[in-house]
Amino acid sequence: MIKHKAAIGLLLATLATGAAAQGNYPQRPVRLIVPLAAGGGMDTITRALAAKLTESMGQTVVIDNRGGGGGTVGAELAASAPPDGYTLLMMSATAVIRPLMYENARYDIARDFVAISQVTSQPYVLTVNPAVPAKSLQELISFAKTNPGKLNYASAGQGSIIHLTSELFNRVAGVKTVHVPYKGIGAAYPDILANNVQMVFASIVSVLPHLKGQRLRALAVTGPVRAKSLPDVPTANEAGAKGFVVTNWYGLVAPARTPQPIVERLNRDVMKVVHDPDLAQRYAADGAEGVGSTPQQFASHIKAEHDKWAKLIKETGIRGD
Repeated sequence: MIKHKAAIGLLLATLATGAAAQGNYPQRPVRLIVPLAAGGGMDTITRALAAKLTESMGQTVVIDNRGGGGGTVGAELAASAPPDGYTLLMMSATAVIRPLMYENARYDIARDFVAISQVTSQPYVLTVNPAVPAKSLQELISFAKTNPGKLNYASAGQGSIIHLTSELFNRVAGVKTVHVPYKGIGAAYPDILANNVQMVFASIVSVLPHLKGQRLRALAVTGPVRAKSLPDVPTANEAGAKGFVVTNWYGLVAPARTPQPIVERLNRDVMKVVHDPDLAQRYAADGAEGVGSTPQQFASHIKAEHDKWAKLIKETGIRGD
């Protein structure tokens, strides 16, 4: 009986200590894994967020760039971390897509992570070389239908989200365009500008200088609404590709079984800082918009993205390199 009481006492003490630790969270620096190399779009977005979270949380949020395997190295590292709120992962649609493309992926988004909040949303811009005889999306679709296989599109590589976005467009529009993969969209611009490749779904921040210089032409953005930085460019859905909506997005997750009070605390901080005017301005300069969503909303978004890309991958048979 004494041993039984002692065991109960130890259990209650442990629970009380854990609850207190959660209540005082965070008590030390928080590691935020970016599963890509420093200097890219995700890294830029995350560093701006981390600076604001550091102010809000009262502890330093330390960026840990773990590139490799198209993001899988960092994702696997985060999935295996203790679920205590001190290791987080910035993820994108790529983290959803890669396990669908590679049979040897060692993480599962639904199983290994808990959603905290979507951070940003960035549409792509369907851009063409001015030599293409199309000044609207409908004209491009008409031209592609009467000239199947004559339009080439660039992507950031086989199995990349830009590759999948382009193939989804082909299916929605009922056209056939030819895939030309590059090691990143930046490497494709010389060929796009020279009209060796005629079209690309590009990020706003990378293509905006070429649009302003009238070296390339924007026909549509892929988001659900028009982009603030390109207010005169219609959405693809408006312009004739009904139901075609694709966004590049970033969001924060934690290892599965992270205590709910910690998830809620992190969500409150993210929701607050993504609407900070200074951060909103910095994101807008990168062609992004702050989102801020509940864990439930972000989890639903991740599932919808999984289902959309899984269907396309199954129908097209696209595999990664």
